[in-house]
Amino acid sequence: MDVTDEKRPRLTESLTGAELMRWYWLKDELADFARRLGISPTGGKELLTQRIAAKLDNTPFSEPQRTRRTGRTQLTGQLTVATVIPVGQRCSQVVRAWFVEQVGSSFGFDAEMRAFFVRADGTQTMQDALDHYRATRGQGAKPIDAQFEYNRFTRAWYADNPAGSREELLRAWRRYREGPVDHRGRA
Repeated sequence: MDVTDEKRPRLTESLTGAELMRWYWLKDELADFARRLGISPTGGKELLTQRIAAKLDNTPFSEPQRTRRTGRTQLTGQLTVATVIPVGQRCSQVVRAWFVEQVGSSFGFDAEMRAFFVRADGTQTMQDALDHYRATRGQGAKPIDAQFEYNRFTRAWYADNPAGSREELLRAWRRYREGPVDHRGRA
């Protein structure tokens, strides 16, 4: 990583939105800052950052529309391959138990399976869910969404340093996050 003399600024009202976005912030830091600015501290880190940047730049910010789930029915009791998955079905313990019976104790709700249940429109069955689960195994590492920056960094660091220790990883992470965003990628 290139060494930069730049230091992360403090979260103050004198920051611009662009300067805020140049640096890594913990969600808790952003939420506390939003409260000090008198704006909503809720939502994901990306939304929170955008809301704060708009406030700092004194520009309008439109909150995203929340989507409501229309289905409130949740699966209970004995499930079979013919059980229809209702709209809005959560990745519940009932559904998990059924999958464990079908594929074994290694089952877990990963991103692929959570997405399947989010997209369920009331026409899919548990057999469709099981087929989806089996079809999405063994495809290698999936991309990690941008909001999980630490996880993306960790995966890349261990790929470059397979024998590295956790302590070395954490030191590298601290160096990485202390620099501005436009200096990253040089690690």
